[in-house]
Amino acid sequence: MNHVIRAVRPDEWAKVKEIRLAALKDPAAPVAFLETYEQGLAHPDAFWQRRAADASSQNSARSRQFVAEAPDGSWSGSVAMLVEEAGGSDFFGSTITQPQGHLVGVYVRPEQRGSGLLGALVAEALDWAWARQEPRLSRVRLYVHEQNPRARAAYRKLGFVPTGTVLPFELDPLAKELEMAIERPSPAGS
Repeated sequence: MNHVIRAVRPDEWAKVKEIRLAALKDPAAPVAFLETYEQGLAHPDAFWQRRAADASSQNSARSRQFVAEAPDGSWSGSVAMLVEEAGGSDFFGSTITQPQGHLVGVYVRPEQRGSGLLGALVAEALDWAWARQEPRLSRVRLYVHEQNPRARAAYRKLGFVPTGTVLPFELDPLAKELEMAIERPSPAGS
């Protein structure tokens, strides 16, 4: 794995758009994302510019997007971490009871799967989440579709465990999304 894992920069909106559209074309996209390729394609450039700026290391304390950059400058994968504060509402309208991170937009290009990129991307996102002081995040969660066993297995391997929370999948209310979470590690020597 000769990739650099780093946060996006505000001026990289075209690459943010390209990797998101690639993710939305993936065969697993219908059970992995809450947006279709057609919806993503319809966004104007201003949307992608704002998205890159909002998730960059220079501008945002509420979210961060991380990418796996190959030696040729192309991006092989991406994840985003959102900060959810206690008392706020999440995507599903539920009240957030504790400060936590929410891992979203997880994607690794098919030719890079199994190479360790997913683990490296998630580790960088978790490092950012755990390093935050205000709010101090107690855990990081994600949602995975019930019909995406490959993703569930990958997240388990990275330390995420099912919480028992099950919600309807926004694009198909008959399908379910399963919450998985990882708790903040205890300080060494505790």
